[in-house]
Amino acid sequence: MAETFDAIIIGTGQSGPALAERLTREGMKTAIIERKLFGGTCVNVGCIPTKTLVASARAAYMARRASDFGIAIDGQIAVDMKQVKARKDQIVGQSNQGVTNWLKDMKNLSVYEGHGRLVSANSVTVNGDALHAEKIILDVGARARVPDMPGLNSVDYLTNSSMMDLDFVPDHLVIIGGSYIGLEFAQMYRRFGSRVTVVEMGDRLIARDDDDVSATVKEILEAEGVDVRLNAECVSVEKRGDQLAVTASCEPGPEEIGGSHLLMAVGRVPNSDDLGLASAGVETDERGFIVVDDQLRTNVPGIWAIGEVNGRGAFTHTSYNDYEILAANMFDDDPRRITDRITAYGLFIDPPLGRVGLTEREVRQSGRKALIGKRMMSRVSRARERSETQGFMKILVDVETNKILGAAVLGIGGDEVIHSVLDIMYADAPYTVIQRAVHIHPTVSELIPTVLGELQPLE
Repeated sequence: MAETFDAIIIGTGQSGPALAERLTREGMKTAIIERKLFGGTCVNVGCIPTKTLVASARAAYMARRASDFGIAIDGQIAVDMKQVKARKDQIVGQSNQGVTNWLKDMKNLSVYEGHGRLVSANSVTVNGDALHAEKIILDVGARARVPDMPGLNSVDYLTNSSMMDLDFVPDHLVIIGGSYIGLEFAQMYRRFGSRVTVVEMGDRLIARDDDDVSATVKEILEAEGVDVRLNAECVSVEKRGDQLAVTASCEPGPEEIGGSHLLMAVGRVPNSDDLGLASAGVETDERGFIVVDDQLRTNVPGIWAIGEVNGRGAFTHTSYNDYEILAANMFDDDPRRITDRITAYGLFIDPPLGRVGLTEREVRQSGRKALIGKRMMSRVSRARERSETQGFMKILVDVETNKILGAAVLGIGGDEVIHSVLDIMYADAPYTVIQRAVHIHPTVSELIPTVLGELQPLE
């Protein structure tokens, strides 16, 4: 006999627990299912642990640079990775336990620990128990993609998840994949003391971004000693005793890169393959992401997909926004949509990149008339005062509407500064609103109005 609920949530990523709280607050008898770690990717193996490690890596980096600021440190700067990991584990543990306790103490919520699978459009099984609900929400996230690469099965390799278990500094970390996850680990472990090589099959790093952004990120990493290998077609791996070799060329006498450890950072795949979607008739796209409409509904009435598994946003902030959209439509008579949100994300190397809206390349491809403003961080007082002058900021504006089309801030504080631009875009206000604002000196944000006062036609 199946136990009946008003709603069942499978997965406890960024959006699932918040939705459970809203559903139960609305008086709905709810079940939530988690097969492994409460809190999902962000809490356990994503944002929180990686940014904690980034902080430790920056501390080591700044300690080595102490003399640049007139500070003398006696003795050698050493990284204790066991202590670094212990700090990370403590912070992650607090977050994980917070989510776990929140859910388990939530009134009107039944928590199941096991693998939930759909058996029909309104039925789920978990640990042999049958659950029934007219509303089912899928929040199962994604995992690291492991491609069918020659020789990969012959070596031990790491992913963003298993990297969290390291309590030592690899001698030579080879990273396959030159996008966001790979680059954050590259700088991090270079600062911890590893030799690091990034192998990217494309002709530049972070291919979704503009050429000048990609080139500057490469310069930043190479300046710290990260080796970058682009155009690495025909990548293969081979075990060499207790080491490994990565082949990164199709040419005769292929170039080999020797290393001690291998990190695969070549994208993500949705956790939809063992969810019983076919039993419920839920459609997926060619990559396995669950197809949803603009309000997160699948093709099956009564089933929604939120978070990374729907392929409509691969970030914690978009996942939480999915919850907000779904709750607004369910309970608030507020027809919010995915297409209401503006693309925004960050690359958390140091200095960081903050990105919103369209890239320069996308604006050019659109054919619209636009203005562009750009300023190097070397002309920003805060950056000079901190001796962190790498990068630049640039903003694009539509000529006809005076609305901001997109922006990139690659430099000190870029991941925070970008929100001043994003908020003006959400307000649907002309760029002159922020261009005429009086910002505090000396900050990075004060240069946003300056850049907007120096706009030139995009040639």
